[in-house]
Amino acid sequence: NGIISRAKAVVSTQSTGVEEIHIGGGNKVVSITGCQTSAKTCSILVQGSNKLLADEAERSIHDALCVIRCLVKNKNMIAGGGAPEIELSLKLAQYAATLSGVESHCIKAFADALEIIPFTLAENAGLPPIKIVTELRNRHAEGEAMAGINVKKSCITNITEENVLQPALVSISAITLASETVRSILKIDDIVNTR
Repeated sequence: NGIISRAKAVVSTQSTGVEEIHIGGGNKVVSITGCQTSAKTCSILVQGSNKLLADEAERSIHDALCVIRCLVKNKNMIAGGGAPEIELSLKLAQYAATLSGVESHCIKAFADALEIIPFTLAENAGLPPIKIVTELRNRHAEGEAMAGINVKKSCITNITEENVLQPALVSISAITLASETVRSILKIDDIVNTR
């Protein structure tokens, strides 16, 4: 009741109701309703049979909110299912073939690194990653730029027809951060081992 009294004192001028709700297992939640504000907010109550499940639900909600934040910042959507990464990988490999020397090797290595994304997607979906990525690479080489890994059907399909899209900012951020990390590592000129 001490919590309720303090909550009522703080929000009494801004809301119509403050109550303590018992949600089971001896847990309680303070509910504040009828707030007179123009802000569009909500509270999400996460509950699970154990801490691990509740933490996993919280992480999932956080991931979803991050996707929404990306869409607010940049409304552009691109195909999902590893399609943009494989397409970019193929284009970079083709470009690397036109170069020579160190530049060619660096760009080819970057192209190879991009294939990790669809490889990991296939692996996490329980699909054979080498087979799936090879088929995906072949489909893109044949001109199917929207071919991607369809996790629900366990095969490669035109991912945009399946409405599997992702915010462009997710891929842009991932590639940018990975590139910056590699650049930072390449700047290291010596390592001193200590015990």
